[in-house]
Amino acid sequence: MTFRKSLAVAVGLLAGLVVAGAPAAAAPAPPPPPLTGEHLGPDRLPRCADVVAALSPRDKLAQRLMVGVDAANPRTTAENVRATQVGGIFIGGNATALLTDQALRGVQAMSRIPLAVAVDDEGGRVQRIDTLDGELPSARAMARTRTPEQVRALGEERGRQQLARGITMNLAPTVDVTGRSAAIGDRSFGDDPDVVARYAAAFAEGQRAAGVTTVLKHFPGHGRANGDSHKGRVTTPPIADMRATDLRPYAELLGPGGPLADGRTGVLVGHLDVPGLTGDLPSSLAPEVYALLRGEIGFDGLVLTDDLGAMDAITDQFTLPEAVERALAAGADMALWTSGGRITPVLDHLERAGLDPAATDAAVTRVLRTKRVCS
Repeated sequence: MTFRKSLAVAVGLLAGLVVAGAPAAAAPAPPPPPLTGEHLGPDRLPRCADVVAALSPRDKLAQRLMVGVDAANPRTTAENVRATQVGGIFIGGNATALLTDQALRGVQAMSRIPLAVAVDDEGGRVQRIDTLDGELPSARAMARTRTPEQVRALGEERGRQQLARGITMNLAPTVDVTGRSAAIGDRSFGDDPDVVARYAAAFAEGQRAAGVTTVLKHFPGHGRANGDSHKGRVTTPPIADMRATDLRPYAELLGPGGPLADGRTGVLVGHLDVPGLTGDLPSSLAPEVYALLRGEIGFDGLVLTDDLGAMDAITDQFTLPEAVERALAAGADMALWTSGGRITPVLDHLERAGLDPAATDAAVTRVLRTKRVCS
């Protein structure tokens, strides 16, 4: 063998040894997640304890209020928010000035802490942006004519439309299991708790994918009540009966490990008399109802009341400041009244009432977490 051939063989053997001993090429790294608020992580937000501690006692109470505003008058809405620093506003009715031309940006600019901007855009009889972005079918129609996957897509599309107009929270879907209540009717997905849970989850997941906070209602269940709480006190079946039907969607969706039990879906408590649970108070003012939701069902997210200012089940017996105080003391995180105004008298009343400071701090923390202000 010549020297040149020997050198070539040696070089080949050495190259083989180097390749054999080299580690395998690493797999390509997965692409980074998109830079959205959902993926930046809680470390990018201030600690909730620090944010809450920096608020004055009155500002903490203001964060626990969601107040109806005049959707035809963006300027007045902005002035009210600047003066009171409420935690949320509710847009009802048919006027759209507040939902066009990015008017809600100016309202948000008046709040030191981002506002929750809520509507009840359920579809069917109850919707808010239909004249701007098209009709949304009722819950009953969704369940009868679409698959859960199609309802999820519908919820996401509607959520993108809501968010583009400045809406951050939808007081929907309704998870009432229907029976005799005409007040609910086609606002419910049906009379089977499993169907209701499945379709409500689909709609809520679509909304949440778009970035909108959802709220299930009307706890503990209005679907089988004997009347309309807008018109007076109404009674449901006994709580022992409701556990097998009305409470099931809440337990399945919001209980530990439930698909919506991650802090991005809240619960709205109705004004209902529930035998075996509420005593002489409607459910929105009864501590036992909030204990049921927090304890038996295990829900630790945002809880707000149904309308305390324009529903006869409440207004026939209590003034607005009294109703707000009782609801917050009973366990609601936020008190809602859609009729608007009266914010300063309510705050004055709450300051005199002396609500438990620790309970207020816990409630404000849930409010701010839901609004993704802190972590």
